[in-house]
Amino acid sequence: MPELRWLIDASYFLAAVLFILGLKKMSSPVTARKGIVWAGMGMALATLVTFLTPGASTPFMPLDNLILIVLAIAIGGSIAWVSGKKVAMTDMPQMVAIYNGMGGGAAAGIAAVEFTRGHMDGLMLFTLATLGALIGSVSFSGSCVAFAKLQGLMHKAFRLPAQNAVNALLALATLGLGIAIVWLGASGSMIPGWLLIGFFLYALALGIIVTLPIGGADMPVVISLFNAFTGLAVGFEGYVMGNPALIIAGIVVGAAGTLLTQLMAKAMNRPILNILFQPISGEAQAGGSIEGTMKEVSALDAAAMMHYAGKVIIIPGYGMAVAGAQHKIWEMTEWLENAGVSVRFAIHPVAGRMPGHMNVLLAEAGVPYDKIFDLEEINSDFAKADVALVIGANDVVNPVARTDKTSPIYGMPILNADHASHVIVVKRGQGAGYSGIENALFYRDNCRMLYGSAQKVIADVIQNLKTLE
Repeated sequence: MPELRWLIDASYFLAAVLFILGLKKMSSPVTARKGIVWAGMGMALATLVTFLTPGASTPFMPLDNLILIVLAIAIGGSIAWVSGKKVAMTDMPQMVAIYNGMGGGAAAGIAAVEFTRGHMDGLMLFTLATLGALIGSVSFSGSCVAFAKLQGLMHKAFRLPAQNAVNALLALATLGLGIAIVWLGASGSMIPGWLLIGFFLYALALGIIVTLPIGGADMPVVISLFNAFTGLAVGFEGYVMGNPALIIAGIVVGAAGTLLTQLMAKAMNRPILNILFQPISGEAQAGGSIEGTMKEVSALDAAAMMHYAGKVIIIPGYGMAVAGAQHKIWEMTEWLENAGVSVRFAIHPVAGRMPGHMNVLLAEAGVPYDKIFDLEEINSDFAKADVALVIGANDVVNPVARTDKTSPIYGMPILNADHASHVIVVKRGQGAGYSGIENALFYRDNCRMLYGSAQKVIADVIQNLKTLE
């Protein structure tokens, strides 16, 4: 029916416009909520239009497909609604990782169905379907590993003997099976079931093996990279199915994820290939010895240092997220500002466990957007700051990134917390942090350590601030 086809195409076009406009609005914290709503409306429209897809002999979808789709939406939607309501903001990175993995898995599933149905014709379609299946499977299994690490279900890093050789052999084997699938499919031959099963098992194993060694500051980049993979896989499968909405959504997600991955890799001064194949593991150590000792400070002294300061810069890290201390930090900020102290927040691009993690937590606590600054915007101000308050951050303030060529993080742009007159570091203990790299900042003469869970420590600081009024 030409009228129905026109309605479907027009609806897909409108959904694509909503995707793009929504993504544009997500680029600013002020309009991000509206952007999510717009993109959600586009997704809802694309889903509803799917029900109008003609069947073999009817103008609408066959009843059996309709029942399966409704059932899948009901199950998936219920799980997403409940988990989305219950998930803590500190657990948001692993939620993003697993949901992103589901997208890659869905793209791989679409390819598997198309292979078994035999509806494809031509070298191009089989090539794109195979690429989508490969990329989607790697994204799915890799994202599951990322989820397990962030959730604390798996050791931070596990590296196989001859890890890169194993990666290369597994990738070559998977590509070889993929080429066989393309060749058989394009020639009109039946694709054996063992070949398809072997291909998907190898692709899933590749995603797991590549992700296992990755930890520390590399994790946000990997999550972003898998997001780009998922978008690319969805775009390929959209072309195979002739679905404009999937093509456009996949391209938008893939392009955004690729750009974000490149920006974060640049922020770390680490090529993406190094992040994947030479990751900073939990056993990494900075080269050379660090002189000096860590010097502890009390909550009262920390409160006094900040109360009588002119300018304080707060650097949040994953320790703040784990403790859920963002609300207490904002309460402390208000007390300091009432005392006439200028307080701002400095965010490193890879702080936390996913892109924008710290920004989301601070926004949840009510911190105004104009008090939050990126590395490039605020780094020069540390030299004029009286106090730099570091809360649970490690690698992003480690001075060895500037000086120690043997360090795994050498060359990574860092926040210049050590340039402040005084540095206070809130930390649960004397450990080296998530990446395992000892932080030279903690041993500097101008640095003092305030030990304990960030929420309790900041609550103690607030109590002492009240006594100084």
